Amino acid sequence: MMMILLNSIISMYKIKLILSFFLLFYSCSNNLKVLEKPLNVVWISCEDMGPILGSYGNDVIKTPNLDKLASEGVRYTNAYSTVGVCAPSRFSIITGMYSARLGAHNMRTGDYHNYKTPEQVSYRKNIGVIDKEGKNIPEYEVVPPTYVKPFTEILRTNGYYCANNFKCDYQFNAPFTAWDEVSSTVSYRDAPKDKPFFYVWNTLLTHESRIWERSNQPLTVNPEDIIIPSYFPDIPEVRNDIARKYSNIEAMDKKVGELISQLEEDGLLENTIIMFWSDHGGNLLRQKRAVGNSGLNVPLIIRYPNKMDAGKVDNRIVSLMDLGPTVLSLLNIDPPKYYDGKAIAGRYEDSPRKYAFGTADRFDESTDMQRSVLDGRYVYIKNFMPEQPLIYRNKYRERINMNSKLIQMDSLDMLDGDAKYIFMKTKPLEEFYDLVNDPYEVNNIIDDPKHANRINNFRIALENWQKEINDQGFIAENKLVESFWPNMIQPKTENVEFKIRDDGLYELTSITNGASIGYQIDEKIGTNSWSLYHKPITIGDKQKIVARAIRIGYKASEITSN
Repeated sequence: MMMILLNSIISMYKIKLILSFFLLFYSCSNNLKVLEKPLNVVWISCEDMGPILGSYGNDVIKTPNLDKLASEGVRYTNAYSTVGVCAPSRFSIITGMYSARLGAHNMRTGDYHNYKTPEQVSYRKNIGVIDKEGKNIPEYEVVPPTYVKPFTEILRTNGYYCANNFKCDYQFNAPFTAWDEVSSTVSYRDAPKDKPFFYVWNTLLTHESRIWERSNQPLTVNPEDIIIPSYFPDIPEVRNDIARKYSNIEAMDKKVGELISQLEEDGLLENTIIMFWSDHGGNLLRQKRAVGNSGLNVPLIIRYPNKMDAGKVDNRIVSLMDLGPTVLSLLNIDPPKYYDGKAIAGRYEDSPRKYAFGTADRFDESTDMQRSVLDGRYVYIKNFMPEQPLIYRNKYRERINMNSKLIQMDSLDMLDGDAKYIFMKTKPLEEFYDLVNDPYEVNNIIDDPKHANRINNFRIALENWQKEINDQGFIAENKLVESFWPNMIQPKTENVEFKIRDDGLYELTSITNGASIGYQIDEKIGTNSWSLYHKPITIGDKQKIVARAIRIGYKASEITSN
């Protein structure tokens, strides 16, 4: 009897052990915490596109490659950019910080959206841009606090080869320490065989400019089949330009398919995390530069090795700021504590967000100030300059045929309904939209008593957030520039100093607080490829080493040698 009881206990223990292991594995798998190093990471970055893919419910646009990616990965429904335009959004992505916290919220501060070497950077004193005080704004770089670095430097420190096929739209010239290589031709295939890689593949096919630049290309979507948002009139110009937009998305999808097929052919697909995202929402009026759902909601798809969590739909609130921390977390690297961004997967997965916050300030030559709070269902907007029209003049976007046509129709009082709504000449102090009943955000229910408590919660959330980040949007841009570059003189990073330790290792230092140091040895000297200094290094007796220092927003130091 005792033996039977003992065997029973042992059997129960084994079952419990197996069950515990299974539950542990399942839990880890469900939270995406079982990924092993070394893994590669590929970012597929498109532009100016909301979640209008087939996998997000659009049955007009044919996106088979991205739909397959979604079926093999996790599709996020409530992903948001921090700003509805490129440069401030990408600032948040590369730094993990709100652009409004660090004074990077105005679009665009300088002509360096593609990488430039320190010798190629120059700044114009007058570009025809004035701020809310009527002061001239020259080209400049944002200077964040000393602890803020591109998260790619953390990856490089941890042994990753980091490459970017040209897009560096960060509100500052990308430091040469951020990437192993930046060029229009660089590929993940350029990574050394002994290093995992982080590769950013950018496509401009969906950018707003491609609506007019590709206007002579054949359409792959019939203008009669497109879906017209309620805030646009049904006229040929609207149908044709939206059909061009849809056709551009289909062209982008084909390129994505080619990249994924290449990864598979190279035997790398199942050792690579793929993240697909857009830098902000749509590229038309009431979309790009807007602070509501249409301007901030973006597609986000993450495919994990071996199709982990394939087909999962995640409804959590996600910010594009979370991309960098998530990459670090998935690679078992603890993200910096100062980040506003949160890891949404991996070893250091953070608690979910309750809200996403959006900002709108100066866009090119036009200045406004709006702030928004979104929770996936509702959108709250506060207009700090209500005297400004909702659709303000912007020379760049008016190159789109339908935009100039709509502006003309508005001037002739030919618009009505929802189209007339978005052309309001002044804005209410507050807006509140229910996306379930009003997906196009044209029925402002701010005064609806049924939502009074909810609206107040959104107000409080915005106030607390603005206080927490010390929202720089209240500061005139000319004063921000002065704080970055006193007397409009760009500070310069101090030169690198070399020290040989007793053990023969070289230490490299710059007295400029917050500076990163890049170095080159022998055959790399004179190239644009800089190794990132993060610990003392060894060089041979006959080898030559050169080094250069850079702090974000500063001029680079001179190149010095041993």
